[in-house]
Amino acid sequence: MENKKALLFILILLLQGFSFGQNKLAQTGFQFLSVLPDARGAALAGAMTTVDNYSGALWDNPAMLSQMDRSYDLMIGMNQWIADITHNVISFAYRPGNGQYGTIGLHFQYVDYGEVEGTIVASNAQGFMDTGIIEPYAYSFGIAYARSLTNKFSVGGQAKLAGQYLGPVTSPFTTESETVQQKQMKRSVWAFDFGTYYRTGWKSIVFGMSVRNFSEEIKYAQENFQLPLTFSIGASANLMDFIPEFYSVKYLLFTLDAVHPRSHPEYIKTGLEMRLFSLLDLRAGYMSNIDEAKLTFGFGLHRFGIHIDYAYIPYGVFDNVQRFAIRFNL
Repeated sequence: MENKKALLFILILLLQGFSFGQNKLAQTGFQFLSVLPDARGAALAGAMTTVDNYSGALWDNPAMLSQMDRSYDLMIGMNQWIADITHNVISFAYRPGNGQYGTIGLHFQYVDYGEVEGTIVASNAQGFMDTGIIEPYAYSFGIAYARSLTNKFSVGGQAKLAGQYLGPVTSPFTTESETVQQKQMKRSVWAFDFGTYYRTGWKSIVFGMSVRNFSEEIKYAQENFQLPLTFSIGASANLMDFIPEFYSVKYLLFTLDAVHPRSHPEYIKTGLEMRLFSLLDLRAGYMSNIDEAKLTFGFGLHRFGIHIDYAYIPYGVFDNVQRFAIRFNL
């Protein structure tokens, strides 16, 4: 009976998500919230809806916090994104009472867009006027909670404050002799993530779903826009449960996510992670229906509660993207 209730709950959430998640292509803002900063997740093409990832679950599915088997976990990461944009992140998870009271998570993300030379349209000979160097940035801060309702079914949620600063905006069609009117473009909004996780009990097959970046509309100048609302449903399993073991490989994770974003057509993400000698993880992933970044690669080293993760993503006409992360847990 509990299993049937859990499956029904997941189905209702999915139907609601896909009914309200209509595409509005290229009409969302705060796109930094769509970029996965976690190195392990990035190496698996972001197919992390059902993958145990300690505090890294705060970037994918908060319900996965309930699967953490340590008392605490701290992750520090850096994402060298395209166009010299840098994402710096820190996440923390704590499981009091050996999970009896659920798991609490915190995250902070800071996005440095670098320096941009500002210009505006002007009625001078050049047709434009310099307004100085702009240093835009973005951030998010969140608190999450997850708990196992049964030995197979878990839920989780996260509330986060996301903000962005785009620098001063000046009045157009001015002359150099006129006083430039400037307005600082700062906006912030509360957003929410929700997720579920279901362990089937057959082999290692698990299912899950998540809804990320649910919020009200916000406005810059005269245009309203929404955050990049994203619905995901995923499944994963250890393939070694289905094939004979070979050499020292006992863990070969396959994970798959179907993603329905607000601002992009639906696509599929798949990832494969092989563990060797309980020390080294080799990772690869693939994303369908994505113009530039399709293949992903990476590895992880872990020993004595210390994890070092690296991801490399060829990004077509842009610079190749690299992510680094170090994790401590006990």
